[in-house]
Amino acid sequence: MKHLAESFWNFRGSFRVAKVFDVGTHMSLVRKADGQFTLIDSYAVSGDEREALMSLTNNGRAIDTIINVHPFHTLHCTAAHEIAPHARLYGTQRHREQAPELPWERDVMEDPATQERFDDLDFSVPAGLDLVTTDDSVHASSVLVRHRPSGIVHVDDTLMVLAAPGMLGNILPQSRLRFHPMLAKALQQRSRAADDFAAWAQALAREWASTRIVCAAHSAVRQLEPGGWHAELTHALSAIRKTLDHHRAQHG
Repeated sequence: MKHLAESFWNFRGSFRVAKVFDVGTHMSLVRKADGQFTLIDSYAVSGDEREALMSLTNNGRAIDTIINVHPFHTLHCTAAHEIAPHARLYGTQRHREQAPELPWERDVMEDPATQERFDDLDFSVPAGLDLVTTDDSVHASSVLVRHRPSGIVHVDDTLMVLAAPGMLGNILPQSRLRFHPMLAKALQQRSRAADDFAAWAQALAREWASTRIVCAAHSAVRQLEPGGWHAELTHALSAIRKTLDHHRAQHG
């Protein structure tokens, strides 16, 4: 567990692909002005981290909301619900379809009207990308979350940080922020999709410019220098220029 700000905690977990490669996962906990808590994403915490979570939240009773923001992060939704079975449970439309047995709220997290209900959180869905594609291996889009009081961004897959595993991560430098490598397959097959995505990224670089920490799902927590969010997001956009140009050449 990483206590990153007075009212923000990030839990780093294990997620193994083919039971061999640990690509990691995460979940964040936010304390609201009224003293209640919101969980962002779901992870089956155990051991010391579970004890810490329960201690912070009065054995889960102080968690009144759980929001799941990546349509392909569905495996731990039941575990999170069991921590706080009374909490309002939000997800994307795909969460509802993949786990219909859970008591989901009717409104979905990709809907701006749902997002407006959270006073201390900002949300953003990438323009020009399909949130869910026909290829289940393409996880380039998600609902990004920013905790306004702390200036911390919680993101699954859309923005990534390359970091060495284990103890090497404390020695070797992290990469700058970068977009998901399968972004090309998530771009909508229509004209101006590449332009819409670029405009979204540029606007996000400006509007969330005071961001100081990024919690990335499968890699690391990245501490940013002042101005780092704008600089690194701008660099990440520049790094995919050929991808966007290729899409423009095909679709306009």
